[in-house]
Amino acid sequence: MARTRMSRLLAICLIGLLGLGLAATAHAQDRPGAVHVAEIRGVINPLTAQYLDRVLDDAKARGAQLVVLKLDTPGGLDSSMREMIQDMLASPVPVAVYVTPAGARAASAGLFLLIAGHVAAMTPSTNTGAAHPVGLGGDTDEVMNSKVVNDAAATIRALAEQRGRNAEWAERAVRESESITETEALQLNVIDVVARNLDDLLEQIDGWTIQTAEGEVVLDLAGAPRREVSMNLPERFMHMLTDPNLAFILLTVGTLGIIAELYNPGALFPGITGVIALILAFLALGNLPTNWAGVALVALAVVLFIAELNTDGTGILGVGAVVAFLLGGLILFRPIRPGSPALPDMHVDTWLIGATTLAMAGFVLVVMTKVARSRRAPPLTGYEHYIGQIASVRQALRPTGRVWFEGQSWFARTESGVEVAEGQSVRVVGLDGLTLIVEPLEEDTMTRSGR
Repeated sequence: MARTRMSRLLAICLIGLLGLGLAATAHAQDRPGAVHVAEIRGVINPLTAQYLDRVLDDAKARGAQLVVLKLDTPGGLDSSMREMIQDMLASPVPVAVYVTPAGARAASAGLFLLIAGHVAAMTPSTNTGAAHPVGLGGDTDEVMNSKVVNDAAATIRALAEQRGRNAEWAERAVRESESITETEALQLNVIDVVARNLDDLLEQIDGWTIQTAEGEVVLDLAGAPRREVSMNLPERFMHMLTDPNLAFILLTVGTLGIIAELYNPGALFPGITGVIALILAFLALGNLPTNWAGVALVALAVVLFIAELNTDGTGILGVGAVVAFLLGGLILFRPIRPGSPALPDMHVDTWLIGATTLAMAGFVLVVMTKVARSRRAPPLTGYEHYIGQIASVRQALRPTGRVWFEGQSWFARTESGVEVAEGQSVRVVGLDGLTLIVEPLEEDTMTRSGR
């Protein structure tokens, strides 16, 4: 018993000490003078702009002396990039933009963010640059392209001059799409520091005097606590969706789900899955440089598929749907106008487009085969054996709808024009092409009459 009591006492003491340690750590992170560490990986979009705004507001509210923004990006939306730059320029807390880890890059919009930082730093084996606008849709208007280039060049030159960095090279990166390594960037005065890791970065810039929007700040980083400010779960999830390939997959799944539900009304699962996938797809497309003509072509493919399901199945509409879907995928992220220098060359992987198009074509082939088999069946065997058979209503007959008969979905209408609710049973009394002529069962009629 004594040993048991002693064990419990020790456990309580350990838990208490652990709680005190966690509280002390949290207090140390929250006290003024902490270093707040944020991280952005992937495309620059409205979500990353919102995240950085939250990080800087939090740093100001908590009295942080420095924000370190770890960066690895191929570029992104010009509007989001400019929001982030404006936030950094107006921040009373210095921002160190740090391209990391090894193998990371700050291309296109990333270069603008790197230049805009109060401190610009890179890890060994990283690179930056490649900020020349690309006309992603083919030949572009020279006047419009010149305007885009000149505007971007003026922006990055102004940022570089304000931060005391190499404005000439920064402008060349926009006009000639130059890229350089971290060593070259340090030699050319594009960045301030090459640091192996975060500890090395903080050690090198300790004691620096930084000019912010609200005056000078002297960094006192020796022993300064650190506070990780990560994306929250909703931000992480939505940022994950901004991958072009994932957005295209969601669009494809949504399309197939809706078509499958229309082909087999009442199945529910395909329809629900399709609607959810389409909502997520449009959320992703809204945060990407989307060519809405591509989305329109995908929508046209859906309309043609639906039309194919409601015809005799000649296949012409189905082939048109496959072609529209393929073209939509190819131009989904390829604007016709000149791209911004902040924007990377974004596109859906060609292999993914090919695989999904084949899947869509296979689906069309299956539908066409079933429809053709149904059309051939009456002439070959006669439809007399259908008479008197029982079918289940899948889509309410008013007086037309769909029924489930002999393992597949059929168009049907009631001979007398009465309405039959979903879930009721009907008897086949005739056939008009591919449409079953049905009447409600006598017992169902009597039941309804009794009511």
